Amino acid sequence: MSLRIIGANLIVSIKSFYREKTAVFFRLAFPVLLILVFGAIFMNQDNMHFGFYVQDLDGTNSSAELVKTLELNEKFKITRVDPAINATQYAKDNKLNLVVVIPKDYEKSLIQRVKRKDLDASATITYIYDPSSTSVATKMQVLNVVFAEINQRMSGKPPFITPAEESILNRKYRFIDFFVPGIIAMSVMTASLFGAVNVNAELRQKGVIRKLSTTPITHTDWILSNVMYQFLLAVISTISILLVSYAVFDVSLQLNFWLPVFVVLDVFAFVGIGMILTRVAKEAESAAAAANVIMFPMMFLSGTFFPVEMMPGFLQKLSRILPLYYVNEGLRASMIFVDNMVALRCSVIIGVFAAVVFVLGMMTTKWEEG
Repeated sequence: MSLRIIGANLIVSIKSFYREKTAVFFRLAFPVLLILVFGAIFMNQDNMHFGFYVQDLDGTNSSAELVKTLELNEKFKITRVDPAINATQYAKDNKLNLVVVIPKDYEKSLIQRVKRKDLDASATITYIYDPSSTSVATKMQVLNVVFAEINQRMSGKPPFITPAEESILNRKYRFIDFFVPGIIAMSVMTASLFGAVNVNAELRQKGVIRKLSTTPITHTDWILSNVMYQFLLAVISTISILLVSYAVFDVSLQLNFWLPVFVVLDVFAFVGIGMILTRVAKEAESAAAAANVIMFPMMFLSGTFFPVEMMPGFLQKLSRILPLYYVNEGLRASMIFVDNMVALRCSVIIGVFAAVVFVLGMMTTKWEEG
């Protein structure tokens, strides 16, 4: 392995990239445009989805009647939560976006209010919610309307039922904060996948790779220089996304050592896939088509643009076998939840996948077949 040769080939790749203005746009400007467009769309509105969980800490006839009232509302699909568990931790562990908690002594307060005419008696219904969900704000708004109707029927002033919000996160985040890590993962994926496909397939089709076997550059030098090139583009793209996100939307993200770790793993994973594709589809056009077949489903099924929970059950299972899903989850765990255990688990999964496909990619890229 020669660092001088790797560096020289890297410089050639950078100069070639700079001359292709279309490539510069789609690799650097396009992810930034996605941030601006989707950020503007989702700043103040969310998609409707009304499934949520209810934990009844009171366990009385009155609290059961309240749950039944909610269930009779056609907008809601309710799942019960065991009152013995910690609702906040349960929401985190199971990635739930809303758990409605009916407090203990709900019936006692209701009796004081109705029978004893005690207007000071009230019950606080707690919304334990995940602000990363695009639907949770709408759910809580609709619930507030339902509780307001209950209060109106009781002719209570002040109201008997008072909603209280409790985020599962220590800090308040907006949808755009959860959107940015997904765009970073997607941007690195597309650049690495298509970069590997375009370079290897086009040069093989032109016979350039065969000629490289007669030059001082080795098989390993060639691959490593291309990986470094893709990593450099990934770093530039990530920095531009973060700069725009902080400047325009004032995002609140934790930048730590996990970010470069997942960027590196993302690059190796999809460069490896790209090299394998150029072995299967040797012409540049067919290799690009194969890359699209892999990229687009992964882009939309891995939780980049909307939560995985909004998809049907079988698609949720499919999403959890896609490598981009674990890059998305790992980046969000490290940049938002600051959950090192989840980030470690995701990094191990995507790391094993990246190692396997990259080694296979190196084994399938041969000089004599160029």
